[in-house]
Amino acid sequence: MASLKELRGRITGVKSTRKITNAMKMVAAPTLRRAQSQAEAARPYAEAMRRMMAELAAATRGADAASLPTLLAGTGKDNVHLVVVLTSDRGLAGGFNANVVRSARQLIDSLLAEGKTVRILPVGRKGGDILVRHYPSMIVEQLSGTEGKDVGFDKASAVGAKIITMLEAGGIDRCTLVYNRFVNAMTQIAVQAPLVPLPVAENDNAEASDAAQYEFEPDEATLLAQLLPRNLQVQLFSALLESAAGEQGARMTAMDNASRNASKAIDRLSQKYNRTRQANITNELIEIISGAEAV
Repeated sequence: MASLKELRGRITGVKSTRKITNAMKMVAAPTLRRAQSQAEAARPYAEAMRRMMAELAAATRGADAASLPTLLAGTGKDNVHLVVVLTSDRGLAGGFNANVVRSARQLIDSLLAEGKTVRILPVGRKGGDILVRHYPSMIVEQLSGTEGKDVGFDKASAVGAKIITMLEAGGIDRCTLVYNRFVNAMTQIAVQAPLVPLPVAENDNAEASDAAQYEFEPDEATLLAQLLPRNLQVQLFSALLESAAGEQGARMTAMDNASRNASKAIDRLSQKYNRTRQANITNELIEIISGAEAV
């Protein structure tokens, strides 16, 4: 049985831990509100651009892939796949990083089972460290994530430039993005979003016939040269915002659960301390009474 001194030390230690988790929860709350508003504000533009580009991809269905931009139609091959994985740089966020890595590993393993060559581009230290251990020879480069700060468009531009460079060099044929889509503070959904080639819009025949009518001004090549890289950056930026909001929500939820568990542990230890103290007092009284009777 633990002594009273040991129990007092445990209670003090758990109380200190509860103070830390409560402080981290309070810090994550305003950060979550800001990150959530940014993610929700970016969704309409990203969704509209994704839909427009998907309709454009549908309009070019059947055309020779060699005559189309690689960001639109890919290389025409399906041999080398790049998997971009967005995670956080910091831990203490519950299952946030584990969910993304699990989804990424399922995708990677399924591609390997099909005989594909896989390249991995981790964005974020936590997920990158795990993927490096499991797939050391497949890592292209390990990039830092948002580091818990506000997400800047320059981060999406850097990742997009890396993808475009690999695509134009013929190093990859397809690219898929794996990240956590923010739902609320308690729920984040791991999403596998294809980036290259662009997914084709799935519409009925009437809608598809209308969506396929495009007039390019000044010309198709000039417009797509600007629009396609921008679309890639926008989709990456939206995913980074979603991931940042999900990270803060997961961290706030994890710290709230940790604080609750600490309070329960303090109650159990306090109860055990009181029982031990009462037992010691009872034993002392019994010894005093026994000594008095012996005299």
